[in-house]
Amino acid sequence: MKKYMLMGFLLICTTVMAQMESGLGVTAGLNYGSTGDLRENGQTIIDNPDEKIGYHLGVYWKIDLDFLYLRPELKYTKLSNEYNGSQFDVQKIDVPMLLGTNIIGPLHVFAGPSLQYIVDTKLQDTALSDVQNEWSVGAQFGVGVNLGDLGIDVRYERGFTNNEVRFIRNNIAAQGTLDTRPEQIILALSLRL
Repeated sequence: MKKYMLMGFLLICTTVMAQMESGLGVTAGLNYGSTGDLRENGQTIIDNPDEKIGYHLGVYWKIDLDFLYLRPELKYTKLSNEYNGSQFDVQKIDVPMLLGTNIIGPLHVFAGPSLQYIVDTKLQDTALSDVQNEWSVGAQFGVGVNLGDLGIDVRYERGFTNNEVRFIRNNIAAQGTLDTRPEQIILALSLRL
């Protein structure tokens, strides 16, 4: 009797594992959005910089949990925007921890926190200090479609906390800050390996 129960249990486990979409994969795509305000001498000079297209690439690990899934990701991201003709670039490592569920067929929704580590910031023709906090926290949520091993999703990301970098413009007393906190729309393609 135990032998048949064990065989039945193994058969069920094998069937469940074959239907699961767990696994490792790669992801890449485009980002469109901006960072935060530019302030000089305590006054907001630009609160909506010109948005530009950036990109990201990385890896993910999807873990199916019954009707939910957990998807941690590790991605390199480059953001760009423009403040009155001066381009501001942010390079960062993103670690989203997404929790999602399938809705209908291949359609799924997800959301979760995103840890962000600022690698580098550059403002055209301006010397910048180190960023206030190398680590910050944000959130992502979105919707996607999986077609076999290929996936596509659209997500929104927003940083929670101000994370400023300081600058002095043209070696004069005008001191300013730039908020590196992202607000962006992300289009991502993924391939399960």
